[in-house]
Amino acid sequence: MTAPTAADEPPPAPRLARRRGVELSLLVCAVLVPVFGYAVVGLAKNGAVPPDAARYGAGLGLLALLAHLAVRRRAPYADPLLLPIAVLLNGLGLVLIYRLDLETPRTPAASAQLVWSTVGVGLFTAAVLVLRDHRVLTRYAYLSAASALFLMVLPIPFPAVNGAKIWIRLGGLSFQPGEFAKILFAVFFAGYLAANRHALAYTGRRVWRLQLPTGRVLGPIVAIWLLSVGVLVLERDLGTSLLFFGLFVIMLYVATGRTGWIAVGLLLAAVGAAAVGSLEPHVHSRVEDWLHPFASIEAGQGPGQLAQSLFAFAAGGMSGTGLGAGHSVLIGFAAKSDFILATAGEELGLAGLSAVFLLYALLVARGYRAALTLSDPFGRLLAVGLASILALQVFVIAGGVTGLIPLTGMAMPFLAQGGSSVVTNWVIVALLIRLSDSARTPRPAVESDTPTPVRTGAR
Repeated sequence: MTAPTAADEPPPAPRLARRRGVELSLLVCAVLVPVFGYAVVGLAKNGAVPPDAARYGAGLGLLALLAHLAVRRRAPYADPLLLPIAVLLNGLGLVLIYRLDLETPRTPAASAQLVWSTVGVGLFTAAVLVLRDHRVLTRYAYLSAASALFLMVLPIPFPAVNGAKIWIRLGGLSFQPGEFAKILFAVFFAGYLAANRHALAYTGRRVWRLQLPTGRVLGPIVAIWLLSVGVLVLERDLGTSLLFFGLFVIMLYVATGRTGWIAVGLLLAAVGAAAVGSLEPHVHSRVEDWLHPFASIEAGQGPGQLAQSLFAFAAGGMSGTGLGAGHSVLIGFAAKSDFILATAGEELGLAGLSAVFLLYALLVARGYRAALTLSDPFGRLLAVGLASILALQVFVIAGGVTGLIPLTGMAMPFLAQGGSSVVTNWVIVALLIRLSDSARTPRPAVESDTPTPVRTGAR
């Protein structure tokens, strides 16, 4: 009998590349593009590069480096595209808001947006460093639901702003607590559905082609969802209501694998939209604007916001008018928030707008990819939920400003003015970083019980 040779031993498992160097290279590009755009805006409006362009680039680069070091230390196998995409979108948003500030010097917003972006990157860094294992969040599923409902109820005593009661204003500080409820509801839905996915899919009564779960299993999650949507309807925040409804249906479909939930969701959404659009005056006016965007022009009252947005997209054409050379500021008070996509469409054109949409699509796709790779049900559902939040927001906002669907009033992720929104989106990216790291981290090889064969031969 001879001793085993090196050729008889199994080959070592391939080492998965961490790709942190790729992430750092992409971050450099993600910082340089907004700095270039910042300089172009200054040249177009004032004929000179803004004097603080270097400081702006250094600040954005420092934030990107801080986030990168946190990922390198605690999530070395995370997807290398998530962080650069977030930095690039955030930087482009700052450029567009600064460009609109030059037209509205009495209401500057770029400085405040940069402060909120810093807070968001700080929370991103803290989440990546502190949260070692995403499965810890399963312990706080019901606490997340209770906290989300509490945050959504908070703005009710405060006065409405632009028709919706979703803001809390304390002195010069204002924020939307409901923005943070999105993440908490995603954690709750993921935790509850992961624990009850088999009962949801294989028990209960069959109606037509849909397997309905028992009320004991489906009741708690439906009750939480109905409470949240009810509060949002009272606050007239129909955009977030649509977001929560879509999130609920998508995660229920992913948990059960039943395509019938998609049909039920679309039917209920259509019925609810028709009812609210007919009974709620604020929503009804938006539906009328959507159906007849040029009615105010025909009545001699000038173009409304939606009409100005459509004019901005049309003026942009294929290549755009160039940063700083558009007139989307004519949209009015929501040009920096709800309608900031119109500025991108006019000044960057269809080509630039398509690039922005591709960035969002890539961000969502990487979240879904992490979900496909994860082995635990909670992680898969949480990754799907977080990526779907971003996808639904982009669809609802882009559809509203382009006339595809009625306006609902939400903030474009990373791009639009809104401190609560940008902070929340940075937390979402941090959780996706953690989930993708768990998905790509190599698992230790399992030792086989079969003894290693040895060669036998004459002595």
